[in-house]
Amino acid sequence: MKFNKQISKGILILLLSFFGILQAQAQVSFRPGLRAGANFSHFTKGGDYYYYNPNGSIQSGPNVHYDTKTDFYIGFYGALKLSKYYTLQPEIDYSSQGSEYRSSTNSAKFDVDYLSFEVLNKFTFGNQFNLHFGPTLDFVVNKNFNTDANVDMAFVLGAGINITRNFGIEGRVKKGIIPVLDFNDNHTNVVFSLGATYTFDVK
Repeated sequence: MKFNKQISKGILILLLSFFGILQAQAQVSFRPGLRAGANFSHFTKGGDYYYYNPNGSIQSGPNVHYDTKTDFYIGFYGALKLSKYYTLQPEIDYSSQGSEYRSSTNSAKFDVDYLSFEVLNKFTFGNQFNLHFGPTLDFVVNKNFNTDANVDMAFVLGAGINITRNFGIEGRVKKGIIPVLDFNDNHTNVVFSLGATYTFDVK
C-alpha cells in the first residue's frame, strides 16, 4: 500500500513538472490584423423546374443557372497564437456576395452583403504555410432582393502563405447551409475568396 502511494506521488510530481515545463515554454501572443480581397460567389445551381397547370398537367419551366458574381470583402481579425503550430483567430468581415441569374427567358444580378462573425482554427507549418477552418455566422446588411433568411450559417476552409512576418496571401472557400433564395428550389451561398492579410506587431 505504501509502495503504491509512493508511485502515485511520483506520477503526480512528473505530471505537474511536465505541465509546468509546457507552461513555461508556451509563447502565447495576440496580434491584430486586416484582410481584404475579392469574392467570387454564386448560389448553388438550379436546373429545370416544374409547375402544375390548372388542367393538372405538369409543365417544364426554363433552365435556370446561378453564375459567379465578382465582388469584395474586407475585415478585421485577432490572431491569438496559443502554440507554435496553433492559432485561434476570431474575425469580423464585411462580405459582398450574391450571384448572377440566367435563364432561357431573362437574366439578373442578385446582390447580398453580410456582416460575418467567424472563429477560425489556424494551423501553421514552417512559419509560412497555414491551413485554417471554422464556422461563421453571417447577418444580411444590404440586399437588392428578398432573401429567404436574413442570416446564414457557413463553414470556411482555407490556406495561406506568410510572405513576410506581417504580410500574407490566402484563399478560402465558404459554404452556407441556410437557403438564401427559395425560388422553386433552395439555393445556398458558395463563396471563393482570394486576398491579402496584414498582421500588426504589438509590443
